[in-house]
Amino acid sequence: MTEDIYDKIVDLAKRRGFFWPSYEIYGGLAGFYDIGPYGLTVKRKIIEAWRRLFVFNHQDYVVEIETPAVGPSIVYEASGHVESFTDPVVRCTKCGRIYRADHLVEDALKVSAEGLSPEELTRKIRENNIRCPVCGGELSEVSTFNLLFKTQIGPYEGSVGYIRPELAQGMFVSFRRVLETMRNRMPLGIAQVGRVGRNEISPRQGMIRLRDFTIMEMEFFFDPQSDHCPNLDRVMDRKLRVRQYKVRLEGGGPQEFTVRELIEKNVVAHPCMAYWMTVGLDLVKYVGVPEDETFFEEKGPKEKAHYATQVFDQLVRTSRWGWVEVAGYAYRGDYDLSRHMKYSGQDLKVFEPYKEPRVEKVKKVLVDLAYAGRTYRSRASEAVKLAESLPAEEAERQLRETGKLRVGDFEFPASAVKIVEVEQKVSGRSYTPHVVEPSFGTDRLLYVALERAYREKEGRVVLSLPRYLAPVDAAVFPLIEGEEKLEARARQLRDLLVSAGFTVLYDDSGSIGKRYARADEIGVPAAFTVDYQTLEDGTVTLRDRDTWRQVRLRLEDAPEALKKFIYNLVDIAQLGKPVEPEG
Repeated sequence: MTEDIYDKIVDLAKRRGFFWPSYEIYGGLAGFYDIGPYGLTVKRKIIEAWRRLFVFNHQDYVVEIETPAVGPSIVYEASGHVESFTDPVVRCTKCGRIYRADHLVEDALKVSAEGLSPEELTRKIRENNIRCPVCGGELSEVSTFNLLFKTQIGPYEGSVGYIRPELAQGMFVSFRRVLETMRNRMPLGIAQVGRVGRNEISPRQGMIRLRDFTIMEMEFFFDPQSDHCPNLDRVMDRKLRVRQYKVRLEGGGPQEFTVRELIEKNVVAHPCMAYWMTVGLDLVKYVGVPEDETFFEEKGPKEKAHYATQVFDQLVRTSRWGWVEVAGYAYRGDYDLSRHMKYSGQDLKVFEPYKEPRVEKVKKVLVDLAYAGRTYRSRASEAVKLAESLPAEEAERQLRETGKLRVGDFEFPASAVKIVEVEQKVSGRSYTPHVVEPSFGTDRLLYVALERAYREKEGRVVLSLPRYLAPVDAAVFPLIEGEEKLEARARQLRDLLVSAGFTVLYDDSGSIGKRYARADEIGVPAAFTVDYQTLEDGTVTLRDRDTWRQVRLRLEDAPEALKKFIYNLVDIAQLGKPVEPEG
């Protein structure tokens, strides 16, 4: 069984500047954490790795944008978040405390309650006599709580707005602009890194569940009539550990599939799902998680987000919280673009030209011009243009479901709308793209990286981060504190490494053993020591954080040796002459 080292990680993170609870001097606030100087450096390296894997390596068809953190209410009404982005809550009738109902049920019964309706949760609470964990009071019926952070745009009684709970909607709303920028080429990936907010009811897992956090997200748009996925042929034999929902219901564990098998057996809704899952696996491996300690779990019908047709969570084992989600892969279909077309009245479809024009029967929307004139007067032409530009399928759906046609600010009764079929020469086809979305929690990956790296060796803590992920590339120490000649040569070495592009920790305080220990605790992979032999022959020692082995090499060779050690992962024995360690 995995040792619970969560408290040790939190203690180390506070002491050494990785992360700590926000607003500590005021007693803290659940769900908010500050990222310290060393934590921020590691986090940025994780973000850059994500950019390289998801954007740079696919730069022919994936681009990155940045959109606002606050959006008008209409955006989140269109996306379905105002209506559906909820969690179940329950109130104690004795002390008034509010809890997440599914968490209370899970804690009491030791079973998963994810996806249960408020009615089902209420029934379980009643049948099992589950009480308030603080005062033992009875619990109310379960209701739902919307997780959106609500705000106001503008002074006084301005427009209602929301802090984004995901990055996706900014990318969907900007789809047409980005498509034009990329010269209407499909498929198209739009990527973004940014802060989001979710008003969690009772965050109780430290860095794992936050109210304000960073995510890395990409919306990959493609033609739903095509199974084509760029670069898919390169990964067909890659293996992924996947637990299907039906297997989970039967109590089974993850099974190994090749990408080819995932596609041929219809385990994934589209080949692009499997492709981006392989890219996500590479990112999780990059932060130090071996392949056999992560897998992809399919969510059930009641567990999926309201916008998703299929979802796989990428899970990683942690010491205290067990298997936790670090990424989600959602097949969003055309849900978002279709909703935004409906609410905005704008055409967000893709036009694919034919090689030669064709004569086809097409449906068109026609509205009663007299009705438009009487009702909208000076805006009549705008109303007609918007209504008649609406896709016929969408118009038919609205008429069927509501008996009227609504587009933008305008509304037409069914009696003022006709759907007609005409023959016309068409030069291409229009379609609403479907979307696959990989989405990563950056702060969770930071925590996972620290936990994976934590070691204890001979009574010391060693943070064995992958060398390229460490917050500092190298430490430089003069052997003796206060020895001016040693300190001068040590500063010379520090400056040489900094000029070569490395981040360097210079430390001349305390014994050399204590300085090694401090560097080990923040994960510095290499430590150079300037000693009296340096003054004689110009050589220094290089120490490996993980093995504590040392070699001696020429001071001027230090930058090249460090480059090989960090980025080429060369064994230290190949970089110089072995010496006995000093601490």
